[in-house]
Amino acid sequence: MAVREAGSRWQGGADGADRLLNELRGRWRTASFAAGWRFPSDWGVPEVDAVCHSVVAGADLPAALGDLGRARARAGAGLDETLADLTALHAVLESGLPDPDAVPPRLLRATALAWADAALGELSAVAATENLTGLATAEYLRVRIGEVYRAGRRADFAPADRFVLLVVSLDLSRTAGWPRLMAMALVGDVLREVFDGGESLAVLGPSVAAVLAERGRGLAERASRTRALIAERLGVDVHLRPARRPTIGVERLPCAEDAALALVDRLSRA
Repeated sequence: MAVREAGSRWQGGADGADRLLNELRGRWRTASFAAGWRFPSDWGVPEVDAVCHSVVAGADLPAALGDLGRARARAGAGLDETLADLTALHAVLESGLPDPDAVPPRLLRATALAWADAALGELSAVAATENLTGLATAEYLRVRIGEVYRAGRRADFAPADRFVLLVVSLDLSRTAGWPRLMAMALVGDVLREVFDGGESLAVLGPSVAAVLAERGRGLAERASRTRALIAERLGVDVHLRPARRPTIGVERLPCAEDAALALVDRLSRA
């Protein structure tokens, strides 16, 4: 579907451009807030006006949406919130109800990939956290494992007897583009919800995440809940359903610290 056709009612001559811009911006803002935009004061960035101008002028909308996606990531908006904002815009252009499945894939792709580029580009400045999922980085997990082994030597306990790595992996072979990013973002949300007792949560690769957790303490029940929640949340979106059956395994920490760090490296390349 051509964007020019979808938004034709918003395109007009120069005399009515300002009116159309203000009307479009106002309706988009209202629709986005209704869809759950969390911080109203953060919505009206200059890139919003550029998107509205692209619609009214019939210009390159994917390029403008890419700029908006990057601005949203730099401002701390999550991918789900950013795409909900895009869905609200599309509903206004179509004079319909918000429907994520109705948004043209090229608009979703332009927004999501630009958001991801900006989010991942900040990793060099924030070494401990991966912005796409909100989980720790693999490097931070290595640091935490080193701390566990040093604590074991001081307190005379074996980390292998007390800690495990719970590993969550998705099969994303049938998933491409923005749904791959969304899938891992949802995995991060589930892990933070289930493991909220001080465990170290990290993303190890494009489709792998891990939890450094103590053995026992309801670990089996929480692993089962993790599987169920991931399946439920990925099953809502038709694009994510092929990945909704995660593989969840438990890796006991090796006796030696070097072997534990090698285990993280191996899982990161899975």
